[in-house]
Amino acid sequence: MPINKIKPEMESSTAKEVAEGKNRHQVVQEDNGGGVGFCGWILISFSMLMILVTFPISIFFCFKVVQEYERAVIFRLGRIVKGGAKGPGMFWIIPCLDTFRRVDLRTVSFNIPPQEVLTRDSVTIMVDGVVFYRTFNPTVAITKVENADMATQMLAQTTLRNMLGTKNLSEILTDREEMADQMEHVLYDASKEWGIKVERVELKDVKLPQSMQRAMAAEAEASREARAKVIAAEGEMNASRALKEAAMVMAEAPSSMQLRYLQTLTEIASERNSTIVFPIPIDLITAFFKQK
Repeated sequence: MPINKIKPEMESSTAKEVAEGKNRHQVVQEDNGGGVGFCGWILISFSMLMILVTFPISIFFCFKVVQEYERAVIFRLGRIVKGGAKGPGMFWIIPCLDTFRRVDLRTVSFNIPPQEVLTRDSVTIMVDGVVFYRTFNPTVAITKVENADMATQMLAQTTLRNMLGTKNLSEILTDREEMADQMEHVLYDASKEWGIKVERVELKDVKLPQSMQRAMAAEAEASREARAKVIAAEGEMNASRALKEAAMVMAEAPSSMQLRYLQTLTEIASERNSTIVFPIPIDLITAFFKQK
């Protein structure tokens, strides 16, 4: 695919994620009710007064820093502060009233433990894989699910078992990439409500029972032997046809048999054998019996 086609797709995907994140953040703010109430404003005013009184010592408790790949979700009196996640860089909090949670935006990978799956054709296999995902909306990832990472991992395990249970063994062994793409779409549709984007899913290994491995090996060996016999039979048939044609040519020119004898003697002599078998033409023997 050309690069100029890939870039618009990536930009459109990113724009969709940003739009979805903003919509979900607005929903979260509407659910929070918008304000902290009269008592809340009294506490905030008192806290600001204490910050001014204890200045500049309070500065070390009010300013926090998050890295380029992190965002901070701030809760003030239990409610999310307007503006969404803060960062990267420095941001302001009110001590004793504000708490914040750091969210890592980098891509995270985890291995799906080996899952025992019964396929559609009643074969028990062990399958494991790896999932790559990242957080694209820190606010939703904190407020909508208790542990987004654990939830994504459990969802990946159950999705893997459910999807492989609808496939035959031959489909699992031959269509890994297609099943990985299907699993990626299913995981993303389920996890985007948590602010998680599943970027890639790969099936690592498919382990078959020992009895199934021996049966498949015997089947493959029998198939190879059958093909070898067919090829040998075809070779014999072609050789017999060539000999028939050669005999017909020699029958037309009897002197060609003598030349073949001489060629055979040359081949035997080149091997440095101590014994040389010299064939006697049948015509000489026939002439000898006629004289008698």
